[in-house]
Amino acid sequence: MQLIYLYHSGFALLFDRMTVVFDFYEDSLGPNSGCLHSDLLRRPVPLYVLASHFHADHFNPHIFSWREQKADVRYILSKDIWRHRRSCCRDVEAHWLIKDGTYTDDLLSVRAFGSTDVGVSFLLETEGLKIFHAGDLNNWHWMDECAEAEWKGYEKNYLHELQHLADYTTELDLAMFPVDPRLGQAYCRGPQQFVEKIRTRYFVPMHFDESVAAAEAFEPQARAAGSTPLLPRQRGRSPVSAAGNSPSSPHPTHYPKPYNHEHQRKI
Repeated sequence: MQLIYLYHSGFALLFDRMTVVFDFYEDSLGPNSGCLHSDLLRRPVPLYVLASHFHADHFNPHIFSWREQKADVRYILSKDIWRHRRSCCRDVEAHWLIKDGTYTDDLLSVRAFGSTDVGVSFLLETEGLKIFHAGDLNNWHWMDECAEAEWKGYEKNYLHELQHLADYTTELDLAMFPVDPRLGQAYCRGPQQFVEKIRTRYFVPMHFDESVAAAEAFEPQARAAGSTPLLPRQRGRSPVSAAGNSPSSPHPTHYPKPYNHEHQRKI
C-alpha cells in the first residue's frame, strides 16, 4: 500500500489492484492539476472515490468528470451529499451511505461511522488492513469560545461516536484524522483521545491546511499512545515520520504489513 497526500483532507491510497481517493478537494498542484490527474487516474485498476460529506473542502463535484477518463470508477458517498448537492449528482451511479451503512465487493469493504459535524467517517478494510478516514469527526469543542457546559456537550457527542467506532474495532493500521489549530489551545484534544482509545499504528494528521507546525506538534502525544505519526509536509508526496523518508522523495512510502488483529488486540 502507498499513501499520497493531496490537500486538506484529501488522500489517495494505491494498491496493486485498485486506487482509493478520500475527500478530494484539490489535486496536489491546484484545483484540478497534479499527481492525481497526471498519474493516478491513468492507473489500469479500479478507482474508488469516497467523500465523507457535502462541505466544499471534502467534496468536489469535479470527481464525477473522472468517469470521462476511466471506465471503472466506483463512488461511495455520504448520503448528505445527495441531499445537499443533488443537482450535480443526478446522473451519477453511486453507493450512498449513512452511519452504519456498508459497501462490500471483491476488493474491499467500507463501513460508515458517525461524525460530529455532518456526514460520516469511513473504515476501509482490504488486504488485512484497517484504514480509517475521519472526515469531520473530531472533538470540535471550541472551548476558547464556549461556556464550559457547551463545549463539554460537544465533547460528549465526540466521545459517543468514538466509542461506537471502538465497539467495532480497537485497532487500526492507518488513521487520517483532523488536527486543526483553529480550535485553540486544546486543538490536540480530539486526536489525543482518539489514539488513546483506539490503537493506531500510523496516525496521519489532516485538516490543518498550511499550519504544518501545528500538525507536527501532535507528534509527542501520538508516540506516547504507541502510534507512529506521519506528517503530510508536501502535496503529492507521502506523509513521513520525523525520522522517515524525505518529503521530497518521488516515491510514496510503502507501509509494512498489518497488525495481526487476532493476537495483538488491545486489552
